[in-house]
Amino acid sequence: MKRMSELLYTLRILYHYWRTRRLAGWTSKPKLMNWQEKKIIQHIRRIRKQSPFYRQWWQGILDHQWRDFPLIDKSIMMEHFDQLNTLGITKKEAMQIADQAEQTRDFEPTIQGVTIGLSSGTSGNRGLFLVSPQEQAQWTGTVLAKLLPGSIRQPQKIAFFLRANSNLYESVQKGKLQFRYFDLLVPLSEHIQQLESYRPSLLIAPASMLRLLAEQKIAGLLTIQPQKIISVAEVLDPLDREYIESVFAQTVHQVYQGTEGFLAATCAYGHLHLNEDIVHIQKEVLDEQSRRFVPIVTDFSRRSQPIIRYRLNDILTESVEPCPCGSPMLRIERIEGRYDDIIYIAHQITKELVPLFPDLVTRAIIGASPAIEHYRVIQYDSHQLEISYRLTGNKDYVAHDEAVEAQISDRIQHICDTLQAVMPVITFTAYEFTPGIVKLRRVERKWKL
Repeated sequence: MKRMSELLYTLRILYHYWRTRRLAGWTSKPKLMNWQEKKIIQHIRRIRKQSPFYRQWWQGILDHQWRDFPLIDKSIMMEHFDQLNTLGITKKEAMQIADQAEQTRDFEPTIQGVTIGLSSGTSGNRGLFLVSPQEQAQWTGTVLAKLLPGSIRQPQKIAFFLRANSNLYESVQKGKLQFRYFDLLVPLSEHIQQLESYRPSLLIAPASMLRLLAEQKIAGLLTIQPQKIISVAEVLDPLDREYIESVFAQTVHQVYQGTEGFLAATCAYGHLHLNEDIVHIQKEVLDEQSRRFVPIVTDFSRRSQPIIRYRLNDILTESVEPCPCGSPMLRIERIEGRYDDIIYIAHQITKELVPLFPDLVTRAIIGASPAIEHYRVIQYDSHQLEISYRLTGNKDYVAHDEAVEAQISDRIQHICDTLQAVMPVITFTAYEFTPGIVKLRRVERKWKL
């Protein structure tokens, strides 16, 4: 019976692998959108029957009017967790399993065969997610189709760095695919030793850890040369991307995933595309000229914990350039960061708060000097910024570099003048960050509007 169950699970993975590969051949956006619409309406009809929360939430709104459904977000999802999920699993029992896994670092326990995950989120607000065996097989097949550097028939060694492991990630280990989880809470020296022995062909890690591994490679302490490198969990900053790519001599790919689902992945050309074969993304436009928007997610492949009209807290920038890969799935130029990390400064005349997007701050700093190796920006109020940085070769940050700081200040002053805003007071400090349980946020706002 167990062998039969495992065989069926493997067949499901293979089905979704080949299905994803076939759907990658979409060449027409209208055809993709029509196909999406049918899938979404079918999905909504099922969820309306199975989820008490959504049945009440959508009361009085017809299935084909789903774009008018009221939004949900993480706080609403967690508040109504018991009634929102379709498996009858309570938030209390799911949280107990997830907390125990965090403490013991044993991520195998399930509830009724359902994988329980705990996401810290970039903001630190914990979010639970449920994945049934069927959804796990679908996720595995989809991920393998989009991320593997070669065919599923080819041997691969996958090294996966993350704060917490999951049955979901372990399910990737099938056939010729080897998988090894690297706990971010383990000392770096142990990781280096294991990597040297394991010799992964596919390296998946947060951007801050990839940067650290690249530094170890430059120092001669790490000699691995994976076929493909994928950045996950954190925003891939241009500074880090350039450094990692130069050290490993290859494109750094990206995956955009969270509690809300597998939302985007890079194509063969390294360009990020929304996974519109499993999710629909509506755009809450922040700025038409710069093409920035907040995504509203409807995942029409997930039933255990339905994600429908879910407003994320991220800022994405749409690309206007067609991708040479030919995919009609929306190309994303950049994941800029969290909506809550937009810096606000006062207008010179009206004193109203003016938004200063993280990308503008990032480019001002990294453009100030090619010697800037690391940086962080924290805003404590509308007139105060703390900028920590480290220059190449200056690990201890013994002294400030007045010329570099003057350049940074001048560039931020120029942006403020353009926005007719008051220049904030800038305090320069030493850069300190160790990859681990806390995600790296290059630009962070620590005060509420």
